[in-house]
Amino acid sequence: MIKVLFVCLGNICRSPMAEAVFRHQVKQAGLAEQIMIDSAGTGDWHIGHPPHEGTRKILDQYRIDYKGMQARQVRADDFIEFTYIIAMDESNVNNLAGFAPAERTGESRASIHKLLDFAPDRKLKNVPDPYYTGNFQEVYEMVEESCARLLAYVKEHHQLT
Repeated sequence: MIKVLFVCLGNICRSPMAEAVFRHQVKQAGLAEQIMIDSAGTGDWHIGHPPHEGTRKILDQYRIDYKGMQARQVRADDFIEFTYIIAMDESNVNNLAGFAPAERTGESRASIHKLLDFAPDRKLKNVPDPYYTGNFQEVYEMVEESCARLLAYVKEHHQLT
């Protein structure tokens, strides 16, 4: 099974949006039995909270399910359990280093990417945090496009049909 973890700062805006959008796309592609999706934050402020109201509103607008989603923090085990860890910005990538298991264990298998690495034609390289900007629609558009390209990448690299 391919496992994808989306990561942002607090796990209430960007990463749960990406989790829900990607899960929706994976389900539509008929690959829900082959790809597992989750999200987490590098911070611990929102553990146990549902997605931010702005994220819920935009997901409702596009009829994308987020039932049962609750914020959690990244764990060292995530680097072993997940195939891909997809960070929303460079700061998240840098923060992930503090959670990774010691290199000497040799157990880490996760490939770490930024979400917008999958949308190279976009000028922005980091998904802006709508918690601060309020622009949930712009973030949704970035997430939707990048997740579609991520899915194509995963399908190609793992010969999923």
